[in-house]
Amino acid sequence: MTIESALLPVEDLVAAVDSFLAASPAARSWDVETAFDWAAADAGRLSEGQRSAVQFVTLIEDHLPGYFDVYQRSFPVDDTVDLPTFIHNRELHHFTVRWALEEDTHSRALARYQEASGMADRGALRGELAVEGQKSFELPYTHPVQYFAYALVQEKATQMYYHQLRDVVDDPVLGAVLTRLSRDEARHFSFMADVVSRYLRVQGDDAVEPIREVIAGFRMPLADTLRGYWRWALRIADVADYDHTAAYDHLIKVIDRAVDARTDRVDELADFVAQCRTLG
Repeated sequence: MTIESALLPVEDLVAAVDSFLAASPAARSWDVETAFDWAAADAGRLSEGQRSAVQFVTLIEDHLPGYFDVYQRSFPVDDTVDLPTFIHNRELHHFTVRWALEEDTHSRALARYQEASGMADRGALRGELAVEGQKSFELPYTHPVQYFAYALVQEKATQMYYHQLRDVVDDPVLGAVLTRLSRDEARHFSFMADVVSRYLRVQGDDAVEPIREVIAGFRMPLADTLRGYWRWALRIADVADYDHTAAYDHLIKVIDRAVDARTDRVDELADFVAQCRTLG
């Protein structure tokens, strides 16, 4: 099965995109330059572990160009696809460009915090981020639902960590940054959950195995390229509970709500995700 042959009906995709954009009016947008009192940022109020957590999430967020490129290549808006596929991908593009803008804003906000708070020199930080940013990022999926299932888990895990880190830091400026990021990630998660739900309703059992494959091989961005990733991830887990498998509970809820007439394969998927959560 090709990605093109397994796409969600465009009417379903349009409904999901329209809902996301309606929940993201211009009045709710924010910008790095004016949203925070950068002069008051003070990394001296953070523990060593908290500073390490900020450095870690900045690297993750700054890999946005590579992450976004995966979606551009997987859902192209050019003459390499037929007209119905282009129409689908063009509608999705309305979401992905907004998503990319918000994620890029997250990257800039975290880097700006490091600079303003005294954590890092801007030029040196730029170089450090570039070392990881140049590394290739791939999601070798064959079914479109997999891209949304992956992002569902990744967005929810990130949102939960930002929320939890905010609750333990003592710098109000960083707390304000993390609040903004957490709210954005919650909206991104809602979109991914909506799309995955629609795939399950429309394709039923055909969407089950692709989602299972995502969870079976799930890695957070940079997990396979950032030197010392797992050691670093364990370290920041001591600062604020960091466990991406906690997001699996939310995937199970999506599965439970998506399908009225449950099949054995859907039940097996929910059980598998729950087992991965327990093992994680």
